[in-house]
Amino acid sequence: MTRLSNTTLALTAAAVILLAPLVPGVPAYLFDLFDNIGLAALVATGLVLLTGVGRLTSFGQAAFCGIGAYATGLLTTKFGWSPWATLPMALVASGLVSFVLGAFTARLSGHFLPLGTIAWGLSLALLLGSFAYTGAHSGIGAIPPLRIGTVALLQPRQIYAVIWACVLMAVGLCHNLLQSRFGRSVRLLRQSAMAAAAFGIHPARVKLFIFVFAAMLAGLSGWLFAHDQRAINPTSFGIDAGIRYLFMAVVGGGGYIWGGVAGAAFVLILKDVLEQVLPLVSANPTQIEEICFGIILVALLQVAPDGLWPLLARLRPAPAPEVPPLAPGPPPPLAAATRSGAPVEMLRLVGLGRKFGGLSAVDNVDFALRSGEIVGLIGPNGAGKSTTFNMISGALPPSSGEIWLKGQRIDRRKPQAIAGLGLARTFQHVKLVPDMSVLENVALGGHLAGTAGPLHAMARLERREEAALLAEARAQSLRVGLGGVIDKPVGTLALGQQRLVEVARALCNNPDVLLLDEPAAGLRLFEKQALAALLRDLRAEGRAILLVEHDMGFVMELTDHIIVLEFGRKIAEGAPDVIRASKDVIRAYLGAEA
Repeated sequence: MTRLSNTTLALTAAAVILLAPLVPGVPAYLFDLFDNIGLAALVATGLVLLTGVGRLTSFGQAAFCGIGAYATGLLTTKFGWSPWATLPMALVASGLVSFVLGAFTARLSGHFLPLGTIAWGLSLALLLGSFAYTGAHSGIGAIPPLRIGTVALLQPRQIYAVIWACVLMAVGLCHNLLQSRFGRSVRLLRQSAMAAAAFGIHPARVKLFIFVFAAMLAGLSGWLFAHDQRAINPTSFGIDAGIRYLFMAVVGGGGYIWGGVAGAAFVLILKDVLEQVLPLVSANPTQIEEICFGIILVALLQVAPDGLWPLLARLRPAPAPEVPPLAPGPPPPLAAATRSGAPVEMLRLVGLGRKFGGLSAVDNVDFALRSGEIVGLIGPNGAGKSTTFNMISGALPPSSGEIWLKGQRIDRRKPQAIAGLGLARTFQHVKLVPDMSVLENVALGGHLAGTAGPLHAMARLERREEAALLAEARAQSLRVGLGGVIDKPVGTLALGQQRLVEVARALCNNPDVLLLDEPAAGLRLFEKQALAALLRDLRAEGRAILLVEHDMGFVMELTDHIIVLEFGRKIAEGAPDVIRASKDVIRAYLGAEA
């Protein structure tokens, strides 16, 4: 079978969709049905980005449709605006309202977020029906149709191309966004906010942007709906509609951009078929329709728990692999030159402590780390090693003491600011994005090296910066020995290889100070030897490395200096030979003096 590029497939699909009105003999009711699918697909596409990718569940998107619809309805009927002139106002209105609501609700987690969206979804729908100026519960009628030149788009066939052009534009913008530095940060955020913050990503900003963008897509759908139906009322924008839109995104495939379109098509076509078939077999078709509808959708989710789009994607010809375009000439390097000069103090902990209630996880710990030095931080399980790492990286605020990085006090700074000072880390339990490739996961470490925002990404204006970032990620992946799996999803790798991905990701931040939390766990002997050689090279470059590891042979052969913790307190410090012979260390590990 001929292999087609993703671009070719997308352009072919767009041409087929947009040229459908030119096909003679297509019944008008089909255009009406597909107009409704397009309007719902706009909302569902935003929900795929918001809920499927960003893990922010929203039941209130229909309310943003209402804001867009009422904005154009009021401006055209009461102030005589042209329908096209109201489009920016509809987008701005939905965007501003979502910004205010998102500033509060997008910060919520767990079940509080969907409950919050239900609350304001109900409130906005009721608000629209509470004022005489907005037509109360009767709504607004006599909304003028869209016009192209002198042609009024009065029929479903006429407005079809406008609706689906907006759908294709929305899908394209979302695709570009997810294939960018910003899109990778969204995917990492859904896995671990701690890891995202450690590499300079601001979770609140990312969540708020996708919240507002999804709301603006809903506002666009509402604007189109108002000029398609030419009459609106609050009933169309209630919580029932919000639940239906979310269901479309889930059924279509929450993690796939085209899933929103597939879900909207399936739900509305199924509803249309049931409405035509059930009256032939039942005197009470409405009640049976809801039952049949629910049974079919539950059965579908049993067969395809990831949604429809992954099933449909298997039917298409295999796309040719697409390599991100590189800018002319060699990409500008992201990493600084090799460090040199006399060792300097890079990190110092002074009286560091952390309490959880009455438990002292870390108690009055002092030590320093210099450039060109590998220091081991060891101790039995529960000694406070990972807690110390979390305080240094800003994930946890200390209860007492001070942390100094490169001469600056950082114990009250946010993780993003600390990462910007040249500190990177790995985690005791790997925090990667399983469905992204090794290359994309590693590129997350270079987030701070880029400056392009999401708007640049949607317009594909950050291609040169993206090429440079991916080139650096590829170089760091090769450096840790992942060249053979660089294009594979991380979720398919063994644990040892995933730990190497974390090391490469940390190196992509070009750190002066590197915190490695059990990097050798799960590695085979030759992989540990390769990792040790890499760490020695990094030490020779002048980087400072703080290493937590349970493999004592690995630690003793590699480190210049070792600190030993027990129950959060430092019990020994010195060269490997000194630590090996320490009675306190032997007692801590074996439970008795040997």
